[in-house]
Amino acid sequence: MYQSPARSLCSALSNLCCAPSSATSSTLLLRSPAPVKRALSPPAILASSAAVTAAPHYGCSAAVSSGAANSQAVYSMGNSTSRLYSALAKTLSTGAVSKHQEYLEQTDPDFLDPIDPKDLLEECQVVLQKRPARFQRDFVNLRTSFSRSHRPIRVMQWNILAQALGEGKDNFIQCPREALRWEERKCLILEEILAYQPDILCLQEVDHYFDTFQPLLSRLGYQCTFFPKPWSPCLDVECNNGPDGCALFFLKDRFTLVNSTNIRLTAMKLKTNQVAIAQILKCNETGKLFCTAVTHLKARNGWERFRSAQGADLLENLKKITQEAEVPLIVCGDFNAEPTEEVYKEFSNSSLNLNSAYKLLSADGLSEPPYTTWKIRPSGECRHTLDYIWYSQHALNVNAALSLLTEEQIGPNRLPSFTYPSDHLSLVCDFTFNEDPDRLL
Repeated sequence: MYQSPARSLCSALSNLCCAPSSATSSTLLLRSPAPVKRALSPPAILASSAAVTAAPHYGCSAAVSSGAANSQAVYSMGNSTSRLYSALAKTLSTGAVSKHQEYLEQTDPDFLDPIDPKDLLEECQVVLQKRPARFQRDFVNLRTSFSRSHRPIRVMQWNILAQALGEGKDNFIQCPREALRWEERKCLILEEILAYQPDILCLQEVDHYFDTFQPLLSRLGYQCTFFPKPWSPCLDVECNNGPDGCALFFLKDRFTLVNSTNIRLTAMKLKTNQVAIAQILKCNETGKLFCTAVTHLKARNGWERFRSAQGADLLENLKKITQEAEVPLIVCGDFNAEPTEEVYKEFSNSSLNLNSAYKLLSADGLSEPPYTTWKIRPSGECRHTLDYIWYSQHALNVNAALSLLTEEQIGPNRLPSFTYPSDHLSLVCDFTFNEDPDRLL
């Protein structure tokens, strides 16, 4: 059975063998096409999480041999619609969230030795040296004024693709099975995070939080929060790593946590399987408060009204948390909704006065990117805009936004791939507080 977070992390921490090193502010280099010139010894930092990953996974039979456990077989998930109806029915029980209470436990970050991000990046590059070099993505400068009173706040939004779903359910028919191996795919995910060094990181479909992201990102100086789905589809996949959910990370040297709220979204007055995290943070440099939220709404066609209800519930929660927009707001998420859907319009027209940051990359400043996810499944090619970073447009300025991968960079087999670890692209924006008092919310 899957180890509890406390036991898993104790096991991992006992194997940590990297000496503490001072943090660095040096710019991290992207992976060179040539192999990294580094001793090919087992990576010391990554080895700690590997020790946990080697444990039997949730849902695996104890009798499964090591050879069978390491096979790349795809496991049946059953009918998705019937499973969702079943999950919704189960949510009427008060025990739905408490079932995964162990996944909400936090480990004392003071227990974890700090690591230099350059060391972790180099270890990822050793693992990835046989893979193609990652593609360069440039930031687009969106500043209308060059005056600013504080360092920008870099926010990263990313659905990283749950490992259990990628291997056991999503059926990316053009993606080689080898490209989905966790030991390498996690390094591609970490490399992307390390390349852009976000101050705030919002992730969806996180099913390796306790054995990978919390131990490593805590040691990089992040405070970590995770909220799993009550009835995660990952649990339907054999040899899974526990439920997936949303995770929010912020750098403790830049922000102080004032308040944190886990939200289980409702629709038609019923609690659903989708969640959100909202945190009030104080910027240590300016003393200003702002709220950051992360969410992941219901997927698939035919659930547009359901997503709309979930979005409306999230907005109502955020209105209370931000005291009706007294506190500036940034909302990151995979909304599983195109800009034509009602939930998008709800956010655009909300009294919270939100705007979608990536619209600013368009020529008219009014159009979303043509895609944030691009994949090929048995039903055909799927190219959609589903991921957004919303912000309080009169309280915050968008200084820059990371450009998206081009069609040529993505390639004919689309995502995920040997080059890119998820079927969704990461979104990254730099924000500053608006200093014009007449425009503040």
